[in-house]
Formats: sequence, C-alpha cells, structure tokens
Amino acid sequence: MYVFNKTISKFVISVMSSLMVLGSAAAADFPIKEIKLVVPWNVGGSNDISARLISRILADEGVTVVVDNVPGATGTIGMTKVANAEPDGYTIGMGTSSTIAMIAQGLTPLKNEQFAPIARVTTDQLLLLVPKDSPTKDLTSFEAMVKKNPGKISIGTPGSNNLNHIFAVMTGDVVNSEIITVPYTGGAKVIVDLAGKQITAAVLKPSESKAQMDSNMVMPLGVFANERIKSLPNVPTFKEKGFNVFPYGPLVQMAYLVAPAKTPPEIQERLISIFNKAIQDPRFKAASEDGGAKVDSLTGKALGTEIVSVTNTLAIVGKKVFTEKK
Repeated sequence: MYVFNKTISKFVISVMSSLMVLGSAAAADFPIKEIKLVVPWNVGGSNDISARLISRILADEGVTVVVDNVPGATGTIGMTKVANAEPDGYTIGMGTSSTIAMIAQGLTPLKNEQFAPIARVTTDQLLLLVPKDSPTKDLTSFEAMVKKNPGKISIGTPGSNNLNHIFAVMTGDVVNSEIITVPYTGGAKVIVDLAGKQITAAVLKPSESKAQMDSNMVMPLGVFANERIKSLPNVPTFKEKGFNVFPYGPLVQMAYLVAPAKTPPEIQERLISIFNKAIQDPRFKAASEDGGAKVDSLTGKALGTEIVSVTNTLAIVGKKVFTEKK
C-alpha cells in the first residue's frame, strides 16, 4: 500500500509539474490570436479613443487588439461581459471610476473581486462645459443662473451615479440650488446634444470635448479639480472661484484595464507587460496629456489597491450625494 501511494504521489507531482511547464510555455507564447478589449461606452468617447490608440500602438508590436464597444448601465453591461468571459487573457475590459461608483453604491451585482487588475490607462480631470452661445460666459455667471433658476438647468453626463453625475449635482449644491441631470450612454452623445443646445451644460473629460472646443462649438467654464489643466491653462478651477465641489474629500476619475479574475497569473503578467508598454509609449502619453489626462505606471496589485481605495471613497460620497439628499 505504501509503495502504491508513493507511486500515485510521484504521478501527481509529475502531472502538476508538466502543467506548470505547459502554463509557462503558453504564457511565453501569449498572445497567439487577437485580444478583445471591451469598452463599456459608445464609440467616440474618451475611453474608446484611448482603447483605439492603444490598439494601433500594439499593432506595431505585432499584437492584434480588437475594440468591442458594449455601452449601457453606466458601464456595467460591458464589464459584466468581461467578468463572465473565458479567463484565458483574450478578453479584457476597460473599467472606469463610473464602474467603481456603481459597485460602491451596490447598484450592480458586479464586484471588484471578479476582475484581475492589469494597468491604469489614465486619470482625468472633468470640465463643466456650455454651448458657445450660452448666456453665461464664465463660472460665476453660470452659478448665478443656477441659483436663480432652481430645478431648471439641465446638465448632461455620460452615465449616472458616477463622478460626472456627482459633480453635476455639486454644481447646484455649491449655490444651494438644484439642477436636472441628464444621463447618456457615453460622452460622445453628450457633446453632440450640448453643441446642439439640447442641454444647458455638460460634465465631460477634456478629451471628449476637445474637438468641439477647438471648433468653437462649446466652451469650458471650470475644472472640477484643485489645479488647472495643463493643456487648458485659461480655464479656472471651481476652487479658485470659491466653489467647493469636494466637500466629502478628493475624487479620482480614472480608466483602467482588467481581465477576468481567474485568468492565470502568468497570463496576467503578460497582459501587464504588453499593455503597460503601450500606455507608456510616448505617442499615447502625448495624446492623453494633450487631452487633459495624466498617465502613470500603476499595474497589478498596486492598481488593485487603488481601485479598493476609490471604491471606499465613492461609497461614502455616493451615499451623501444621492441617498442622504433624498
């Protein structure tokens, strides 16, 4: 019996060793086919723009990345698709602070634990924008209009119960007034309606509105941050104009890449290596910074820690802004 058990043990060890070797070999060869990158927002938004630039950069490295736009439910439909995908590294997704906000407030069955963090793509500051022919030409006059017309000023946002929505609400709160929030399935649709004067204002990333700003179709009034945006030096912050849009602490708007949670560690490391290299590429950095975003190198477990931190903050802020006000 002892000899038999010893033989079985040797066989199990041999099989496990073989699987580990095969796994390492598979990781070394990864990828052998195209990688699907799910962007849970419409075509033309900032996340879609970033994903497609990453795809072009990786094409030069011989890696094929196909962008799959799956909008809806403030990003959670697309991210659910990622969570349920085969954990082989060939389906990844672009999460955002909007995804985190939905998780933090319990507005989706999704959990952060369903994903393996790969790499942060960008962190962004958000802008308050109005059509070029708006009766208000600066932040102070806009807030005066909000105060004078409670419940009548409409502000468009990509998604709801996220940072854009929080800042839209705070735009009214800073003058003790209320606004009407109008959620869309992506920034590209918001900017079209803003330029067409279907809404009074919008809260968007600079990259989602740069083309329309350059074409003088819309104009930025203020930055929801403590510092001005380097590429928009003439646009003041809410803070310097005396409006506190961070009464519950600082908030971070970011985009990041994740894989399904059960993706093998070796494949996760390959994904980190492949995608972080593209994110650190000078072409991606230049385009992102020109659009008002920041690029750093936050990957793997460190990114996971940041996601948890942002989730905890948004759970507190979401409750104060959306629950306690009701």
